[in-house]
Amino acid sequence: MIRLHFTETDLRRVTLAPAPDALLEIGLSLRRLRGAPGGTGWSRPAVLEWNREMATGRGARVGRLLDLVSCDAAMPAFLCQPDAGDFAAGIERVRRTPGAELAVDLSHLTPSREVSGWYRELADGGAAAQRTLVSELDDYFTASMEPLWPRIRSAATADRALRAETLMRGGVDALLATLGVACRWEPPTLHVGTAGTHDIPLCGRGLTLVPSYFASAPVVGYRPGGTVALVYPMAPEERPDGASAVLGPLLGRTRAAVLAALRRPATTTALAERTGVSPASASQHAAVLRNAGLVSTIRTGSAVLHTLTPLGEALLRGGPARHGSGR
Repeated sequence: MIRLHFTETDLRRVTLAPAPDALLEIGLSLRRLRGAPGGTGWSRPAVLEWNREMATGRGARVGRLLDLVSCDAAMPAFLCQPDAGDFAAGIERVRRTPGAELAVDLSHLTPSREVSGWYRELADGGAAAQRTLVSELDDYFTASMEPLWPRIRSAATADRALRAETLMRGGVDALLATLGVACRWEPPTLHVGTAGTHDIPLCGRGLTLVPSYFASAPVVGYRPGGTVALVYPMAPEERPDGASAVLGPLLGRTRAAVLAALRRPATTTALAERTGVSPASASQHAAVLRNAGLVSTIRTGSAVLHTLTPLGEALLRGGPARHGSGR
């Protein structure tokens, strides 16, 4: 259990990361391949499909990166500094990390006996090994993460909008109280369910909340004197009700208005207000759109938030869906 202790200044400095961090997602996905125990994030259909694909052919693209993670130890800091950066920014961050600093990060790990000579060279601060690290990360992201990245970004946008809505309606207390079952808010302390027991006074630094697609449990990232970040599993996406719902009527004046209203994420109540229909009708239309792959819905407790998927955005634009990687 990690206990994060807030002051009044810290409560005023709780922020939401603008996007998922690519290198952090890489590290957490590698932990998944290592066979770490599952959780909320790993039950997502897209993650289960990703894991099957990795097991049946893409696993060779992992290269030597598995040397860097284990199921129960901390990840090296260069994979766990959630700065909400895209992949290119993360790679540049690794490229600029001094070899001596990489060596310190790796010295805190307990690698398996089978680690490669490359790992040992990297742990010694070798420049050639660091260049190999950058190359391996690029290969892994391209082959294994890039196809999933648009979906990760879409889910993160929906999750962030839900948290922002919660913050607006209930304040910081409501935000911290709805981070998931592994987090318990007892003012002025946030209890985070992790291995070991640690007390971390925030001391006015505040807290950055970072949504993660691959996280199976909360992760706290911090360095003395630096920013403290809480990485938490994104709220799960709701699944379609079934093929019969997908085959039902999709377009019509009201449903088109509902789709257009979701250019900005909305709760069911807000969606009803924007389109002039009852909340029950707005929920029904959103369900049809969700089952058609045009809308994503996430739920935390009693709060529900709807947002467009890339396909829904493309339909409103009148063009094909774009599958950018964020690189």
